[in-house]
Amino acid sequence: MSKSAIKSPITSPLSESAKALVGAVLQATLVDLIDLSLVAKQAHWNVVGKNFRSVHLQLDELVTTARTYTDEVAERAAALGISPDGKARTVADGSGVPEFPGGWLKEDEVVAAVVTALGELIGRLRGRIDETDKSDLVTQDLLIEITKNFEQAHWMWQAQQA
Repeated sequence: MSKSAIKSPITSPLSESAKALVGAVLQATLVDLIDLSLVAKQAHWNVVGKNFRSVHLQLDELVTTARTYTDEVAERAAALGISPDGKARTVADGSGVPEFPGGWLKEDEVVAAVVTALGELIGRLRGRIDETDKSDLVTQDLLIEITKNFEQAHWMWQAQQA
């Protein structure tokens, strides 16, 4: 604990064990969402090819969705007295989003990478939905909403591969 860290001034309706479990789930989700937003922005800047414009714009939609839910997850954690950690090192060390290749990429390579990233994220989110079944239904509801939206995005990205 750093010298400036203080005990949580926010009380939680959860038991200590439930708070620990939910805190770990929310923190893992937070870093995945931050990383997804960064990966999608990296792709947005580096996509090239015949369908550049549509993929470029679709990536911005993905960034917006990831950033929206990043804030909701962090604020859910804070509401439970759990300090969210979105620092760059924490994200780099903890994200489960697959590493995105560097440099210019053709739109079909970007689409494939996004489909893979979303598939991995969805799998992790579904596991977290199960983990929160007994500890916090409010957090579980948030995870269900996030998963629903990323499953829809996953479908739309996959449809481009057909």
